[in-house]
Amino acid sequence: MITDDEKTEILNRAYVPEHSVELITRVSGGEPFLFQDYFSCRTEDRLILIGYPLGHDFSVEEFDQVLTEIKKIFHPAHISLIAPDAPTSVAKMCSERESDYYYTLDLDGRTIRAGLQKICAKARLELAVERTTKLGAAHRDLAQEFVARVELPPRVKKLLFRMWDYVGRSDGSLVLSAWDRRDKLAAFYVMDMSPADFSTYIIGCHSKQDFAQGASDLLFNEMIKVSTEHNKKYIHLGLGVNKGIRQFKKKWGGIPGLPYESCELPLKKFSFWDAIIEGTYAK
Repeated sequence: MITDDEKTEILNRAYVPEHSVELITRVSGGEPFLFQDYFSCRTEDRLILIGYPLGHDFSVEEFDQVLTEIKKIFHPAHISLIAPDAPTSVAKMCSERESDYYYTLDLDGRTIRAGLQKICAKARLELAVERTTKLGAAHRDLAQEFVARVELPPRVKKLLFRMWDYVGRSDGSLVLSAWDRRDKLAAFYVMDMSPADFSTYIIGCHSKQDFAQGASDLLFNEMIKVSTEHNKKYIHLGLGVNKGIRQFKKKWGGIPGLPYESCELPLKKFSFWDAIIEGTYAK
């Protein structure tokens, strides 16, 4: 467990979205802690390790040592980790691996291009933007519509529906919603405002059933506004994911920065009797 002072220190030093203590603990349902200079989280026999050190530069050699130590101390059955790079020994053992880059938007002196201002001005004629700390039935309906038509990676789908465990339960959670004149929800974004230096776009959806031109752009513009009002230096826009998402982020000025490697590392193979004893086969 971490203290309130440690939580504040983590948020003051945060530079990736996964350093946000409430976001990670609410989404994972785990217990947060610090291991040396790394923020981590434990859930039963699984350990989540954020391999972006809080007080010094990343070293793949050091990170390899940290992994070795953390396995000896906690004996997890599974480690989910992210880091700028993965040690060779670990990379060979990953059951799932993903490579990408974090996209960020610098807010210092940020001006919005005339073309984007025009899109937002037109969308504003048909849509009203609401800031709130709640996700309601309309948001869940839109989320269900979105996942039914868009093929999402399982982790992204799971993240979307875990937002109901995060929003309203964390002081840093914020929902931006675009409503049309019929009070239909055209799009929504979920943000995290907790870190000292930046805000984070966590996830969002837009509707085809109640489609509104420019809804996503309007919410992006609102995200810039609210981040500026909270004196954030930049916005974390998440990963590149695919060509369409990268193009949308770049359109608004997002640029790739820190490298991102994720790895699912299974460490234990359970025998039949292990499974019986631990209730795996219980009905």
